[in-house]
Order: sequence, then C-alpha cells, then structure tokens
Amino acid sequence: MAGIYIHIPFCRQACHYCDFHFSTNLSRQDEMVDAIAHEIVSRKDYLQDEIVTIYFGGGTPSLLSGPQLEKLLESIHQNFTVSSTAEVTLEANPEDLTKAQSEALYKHGINRLSIGIQTFDEQKLQWMNRIHSSEEAVKAFRNARSAGFENISLDLIYAIPNHDRNAWEKDLKAITSLDPEHISLYGLTIEEKTVFGKWERENQLIQLPEDAAAEQYLFAIDFLTANGYIQYEVSNFGKKGYHSRHNHSYWAGTPYLGVGPGAHSFDGKNTRSFNVRNNVKYLKAINENLEYSEQEELSDIQRINERILTELRTSGGVDLKMIESLSGSRVEDLHTTFLQEIHEKNMIEMTGDFLRLKPHGFLVADEIALRLFFPEE
Repeated sequence: MAGIYIHIPFCRQACHYCDFHFSTNLSRQDEMVDAIAHEIVSRKDYLQDEIVTIYFGGGTPSLLSGPQLEKLLESIHQNFTVSSTAEVTLEANPEDLTKAQSEALYKHGINRLSIGIQTFDEQKLQWMNRIHSSEEAVKAFRNARSAGFENISLDLIYAIPNHDRNAWEKDLKAITSLDPEHISLYGLTIEEKTVFGKWERENQLIQLPEDAAAEQYLFAIDFLTANGYIQYEVSNFGKKGYHSRHNHSYWAGTPYLGVGPGAHSFDGKNTRSFNVRNNVKYLKAINENLEYSEQEELSDIQRINERILTELRTSGGVDLKMIESLSGSRVEDLHTTFLQEIHEKNMIEMTGDFLRLKPHGFLVADEIALRLFFPEE
C-alpha cells in the first residue's frame, strides 16, 4: 500500500494564521500543473506498491479547474497502479464549492472533500482574513452533498482569542448539525512569519491562555464523542468507517510520494525527500531538468522515535512489543519514572502491550513523545 500527495501552492488570499507554502499570484497555475504532472512522470519508479490514497493539499486545491485536475489524475493513473477503491481527497475552501465546481470535482473522481470552515463566527472569519462567510460554508457543504459526496471532512479552529467557551460550543453545535463524516480540530498557533505573528510582536494580539485552550479542546472531545464521532488521533474525529486512510498511512509509516513545491516523500524504509519550497525555483528546476529536492537518511533510532511520535498521537497508541523488537530495549525500562509521573497525572493508560494517551495526555502529545524517545548514539 502507498499514497500520493499533491501540493497545490496557490491561494486567492493569505489567511492571517497560515504558514504553509503558497502564493497568491495565480498567473502561473497552468505552468505549475504541467510541472507537477512532469514530476509525477519522472518519479514513477518511486513507489512499487498499489496506490490506495491520493491527497490534494495546499494551498487551495479547489482552485484547480476541471482540465487541470484531470491532467494530474491522468498522470497518476498512467504512471502508477491505483486501487479501484482508492481514497481520493481534495482540500477545499467554501467559496470555491459552487454547485458546478462540486459536481465537477465528483465527476473527475474526487471521493472525499476536506473543507476549511474554521469557525462560523462572522467577525472571527474576517479577523482571520478568510474569504467565505458562515452562510457560504453551510451552502458549500450542501452543494457537496447534492453533488454526491458521501465522505466529507470539516475543519474547525479552537483557541481563537476572545472566542470564549460559549462561542466555541456554538461552533461545535453548528458543525455537528451538518452531520459530516469527519471533523478535524486545530488549535490556533501563532507562526512568526504570518500577520498574526507580526500582530503578536506589536502587542496587537494576545493568545488565549493555555488553560482556556485546553478547556476548549477537552470540551470538544466530550461533545463530539457524545455526537457519534470517534477520536482516532489527536486532531481527528470520524464516524465509524470514515477515518482518513491517507493520514493513517503517514502514522503507520507506509511509503508515500509527495509532488509539487514543498512536498515531502518517504520510501517506507529510511529515506525522506523534501522538494524545494519555492514556486519559481521549483518551476525552473522542472523546466531545466535541475535538482529540486533534498534527501535525508534516517538512522534506526530515528525511525523508532518517529514511530513513537506518530503512534502516540493515535487512539491505538504505541505498540510497546514492536518497539522492543526493533530496538532491543523496553520503553518501560528506559523511562520508568516519567511513565509513572504521567500515569499519576491521568495522561496515559497501559493496556496489554500498548501505551495510549488519555485526553489530558493528548494536550501535550508531542512533549510526551519527546520524553519517550530513545537517545541517539
């Protein structure tokens, strides 16, 4: 099993919180699609396994026209063996999901949408520099449904400054009333090279206190669970049978190919590659047959630590026996005192051969993982 990620590096405008790689200059979109299609051909030998997931991320992939999307999908199908039951996801902004665009996406083989709603609060949408309104978000979802989509994920952001518990509950009620198959929650983080980062440095933005952000996250877990959603990863909640297969492949360490500027790839063994995070440099490299990616070789210890990091974020938890078989050592013996400490704080549970996080542990999942890492030799 393997997956393909396609990075579409364009947006109509920049959200004030976003630090992903994108450009608001859409004039070279056709050229970029041609370049990505060329990269797909040139890397056709990277994956030997059947492709079971395809994911269009960005940026804003819903900006793609029908012919552009068709070109990329055709390139994938012509150069890889794609499963007839592959999960094909496309990230979309509500303003793009007109009735016609939703129908076109479905017609071209997209079978899962991930829609960035973020909040239903009109003032907060404007504050974050989102283009769409709350009404447009609801209309986009209904357009997708009427087009035939039966697997839709919606994004929400929590820990928004001056967005209190009542406002957050309203967002959760609004999103569950739409009854999507999947919901992703992301805490607002202030990145240095964003508008919000600038505002924070100028004291124009004060982040929500950590305890208030934690309260919103824990409340959301209880609320979504009560509404039939299963938390299968720190940020992800899905109805039974609707967990993201593509995301799961990342956590399981299966091979994937990432194409487009800024995309990452992993061969399933010990090698990662990273495409240049610059549209102009990427296009020049593709057009002139120059190098556009860097490689990183992972040590055995790095692979084990990555497994701890990713598995700990999931509801399945860390397979302690597997880690022992790979490393020759037991996590329990290396970190006895720390494990006892976080167990007493009700952050983890040990069930059989698995170490799992509880809700309070999910709040600091990455910090716990770092403390459980094996030391580099």
